[in-house]
Amino acid sequence: MWESVGSLEAGPWIYAMVALSVLLDVFLPVLPSGVLVITAATAAAAGSGASAGKVPHAVPDILALIFCAATASVLGDLVAYRLARRGGARLDRAIARSRRLSSAQERLGDALSRGGGALVVLARFAPAGRSIVSLGAGATHRRVREFLPWSALAGLTWAVYSVALGYLGAQWLGATWVTTAISVAALFGAGAGAGYLMRRRRPA
Repeated sequence: MWESVGSLEAGPWIYAMVALSVLLDVFLPVLPSGVLVITAATAAAAGSGASAGKVPHAVPDILALIFCAATASVLGDLVAYRLARRGGARLDRAIARSRRLSSAQERLGDALSRGGGALVVLARFAPAGRSIVSLGAGATHRRVREFLPWSALAGLTWAVYSVALGYLGAQWLGATWVTTAISVAALFGAGAGAGYLMRRRRPA
């Protein structure tokens, strides 16, 4: 079955699906973009023979998957950033009514002003954290040169981690739905850990 799914790696559809899901989940965090990336990576491992211990011949497909997911992540962040930056007083009032958004906005502004963007990277893994950070950066009118490099690092880190979970999981444990479930659980675990660290961070 996984070999059949892995044949999708030969066409553009899997990349289009991944890109669209990752691009939109900054606005719709319920989209299973991480699950889709892991499933695609597991299918790629099955199609390449990595799950059987063979030398993978589909490494360019894996690299393309990472590039696709990371690029879509950054583009989604930038769209949210631009929309929030132009949102004006209405968006400011909406953020002010939410304690969570206001607190995240303050922490983000402090982190970026001090030249540290670890919060942006952590937020990429936390549930809805990417949305809060991207919208917060735009709403507070942070300069794009302060935000974009960290968004790129966050997108690449998340993409590499997600693809590695699916690909290496299939290589070590076999390309099965149980392996995919374990990989997805590891992704959610990273998200829970990132959310915990974000809650503990306070501006200096």
